[in-house]
Amino acid sequence: MSDTPELVDGHHHVWNLGHRPQPWLDEPGHEPIRRSFGTADLRTAATATVAGRRLECTVLVQCVTSVDETREFLALADSDPLIGAVVGWADLTSPAIGDVLDALRAGPGGTYLRAVRHLVQGESDAAWLQQPSVERGLRAVGERGLGYDLLIRSHQFPQAIRLAERLPGLPLVLDHAGKPPIARQDLDDWERGVRRLAAHPQVRCKVSGLVTEADHEKWTVDDIRPVWEVLLAAFGPDRLMFGSDWPVCVLAGGWNRWAATVEELLAGCSHSETDAVLAKTATDFYRLQRTDPKEGTSRCS
Repeated sequence: MSDTPELVDGHHHVWNLGHRPQPWLDEPGHEPIRRSFGTADLRTAATATVAGRRLECTVLVQCVTSVDETREFLALADSDPLIGAVVGWADLTSPAIGDVLDALRAGPGGTYLRAVRHLVQGESDAAWLQQPSVERGLRAVGERGLGYDLLIRSHQFPQAIRLAERLPGLPLVLDHAGKPPIARQDLDDWERGVRRLAAHPQVRCKVSGLVTEADHEKWTVDDIRPVWEVLLAAFGPDRLMFGSDWPVCVLAGGWNRWAATVEELLAGCSHSETDAVLAKTATDFYRLQRTDPKEGTSRCS
């Protein structure tokens, strides 16, 4: 058995509305996903293959600003072999951030905490990532061998680029390719930001969340292709990773349609390039493995 899963979904969510509210789902347009979703639902939804590969491993990403949610996700990863890593949340501005991260890693499923994320896209401060308290928190993240998921919109690239400059040792991954404004077909500023950020070798990029930036009802592969071509040129396949953003992608076609789109975009790529996008980049960044470090059982199968 290979040490690398054949297909990794580098970005998905779960939520149980009966246990933890998701206020963002109250926004208009989210009605199709205004219900609970678990990993069993993902297994049911993700039936398509990509380049002949079936889903074997996933990265579960935080939804809300809650350490309790992160604890729950780590415990879920400990019990569900589909989940190979968790991107959690902790208050980066807190002086106790190091202690919080240490406690999460020492708790149930703590070995699956591989990165941290904050919803920077919702911050009005144009230099939020440069706040001294935030930078101190990010240094604590890096000191623990964790990565950081960058969730920004295209106008926030300057602060992400500055972060990459100031903390060159912190592994970074750009979620949803920086949310290019596909529906507006106005990619110039986004492209400039992507290329500048990609110049920093510690940055990876998720090919995810693109369909929800396009017209949910009318998008085609041709709408996504210009974004893909920029990402491929800027990062190269060795720094790109497939992600579904399920179940949010249900708003614009779902897991299988996105998988088919990625397969079409990969046409012309070599086997090694395809392997990088579909598995190796995520495996390396999130340190995924087939073997459970505590029980010696298969994790990503």
